[in-house]
Amino acid sequence: MKAFVIRYLVAAILAFPLSGALAADSIKVAFIGSFSGPFALQGEETMKNIAAGADLVNSRGGVLGGTSIEIVPFDNKGNPQETLIVLQKAMDQDIRYVISGVSNIAHAITDALGKYNARNSDRPVLFLDYGALDPALTESKCSFWHFRFEAHADMQVNVLTDYMRQRASIQKVYLINQDYAYGQAVSRASKEMLVAKRLDIQIVGDDLIPLGKVKDFAPYVTKIRASGADSVLTGNWGNDLSLLIKASNESGLTATYYTLLAAYFGTPTGIAVSKADRVETLYAWTINAADAVWEKRLLDYKTKYKSISNLDYLPAFRVVEMLANAMNQTGNSDPVKVAYALEGMKYAGPSGESWMRAEDHQMIAPIYVLAFAKVGQPGVKHDAEGTGYGWKTVTLIEAKEIVPPVKCKMERPPK
Repeated sequence: MKAFVIRYLVAAILAFPLSGALAADSIKVAFIGSFSGPFALQGEETMKNIAAGADLVNSRGGVLGGTSIEIVPFDNKGNPQETLIVLQKAMDQDIRYVISGVSNIAHAITDALGKYNARNSDRPVLFLDYGALDPALTESKCSFWHFRFEAHADMQVNVLTDYMRQRASIQKVYLINQDYAYGQAVSRASKEMLVAKRLDIQIVGDDLIPLGKVKDFAPYVTKIRASGADSVLTGNWGNDLSLLIKASNESGLTATYYTLLAAYFGTPTGIAVSKADRVETLYAWTINAADAVWEKRLLDYKTKYKSISNLDYLPAFRVVEMLANAMNQTGNSDPVKVAYALEGMKYAGPSGESWMRAEDHQMIAPIYVLAFAKVGQPGVKHDAEGTGYGWKTVTLIEAKEIVPPVKCKMERPPK
């Protein structure tokens, strides 16, 4: 019975109308995400944010004189092997644009498309990466067929460690991250940057955990307590962050959590139960920083899609809006032409000006430092996920302050 219910829910998710009335002549864009498994909630909420981005584009007239953008979801069950299967299904449907994220998934797609596009130069496929954060994707593994619309791990850790070095109370830091490309990158960058910026800070622990596998974080919390850490720096997301903070709360651990992804879907629910004042995070934007137009837009989309989040994950809007702008600029939906149009393109989004760097297809964009606080405090009008707590802006770092060095040697096809 349980298996039937799960299959029914997945089918319902995949049948969900994602971007209004889907015209017969719409341009299809595949969204490959996890709609089953431990990160299903994150997949569903990301899908709704992408759908809202498509709604916004279509409400403005779509692309190429009235053609709508249609988001077509594919469930990769959260693993690279299944990703390759559904990627092939998307290409078999002649879908030539793919949106996805998560670093191990992004590596699989980038590698596959590099080979596919070399063999099928007349029908190439372009990968629009909303948030896979392994720096290698725009550095040593950069590809013409890949564009990243979010700051990568080194950029984010640089912002977070700059913020942490100013806090004299931080003396001992424990690192805990997920054991895959992104988590490993966060661990490496954190050790390098913290030591370089504050010689007096001690790294008292450095754990890598299996992605989405740990159910009981009490043993890790015991290690954190024994280390004497006053702070925890983590790139964990999803259940791997929610359960970690829950275990910390239950044990009475008083360390402050400095995170990269605590605002990501599902985590606010897990951390609101107690000690919310000891969680700070980075994020691309928040509804509590929105003007009146964007605020109404997000609340309307939240009602339409019955989302638990405020649909304020800005990279999702960047992906679809910039794709539409590139098509309209070139007057064409050909992926090669669109890719060249995306290079160097600016995005005047609600967080401030950002741009897609041509040399490595890395988005250069502002980053917010946010603190979890009770609704009603100054700057906290809207809560997160019905918790009574929301994200308050501590500081906003402009894009021009977050420009990493170029470490990409890219081969480009003829225009």
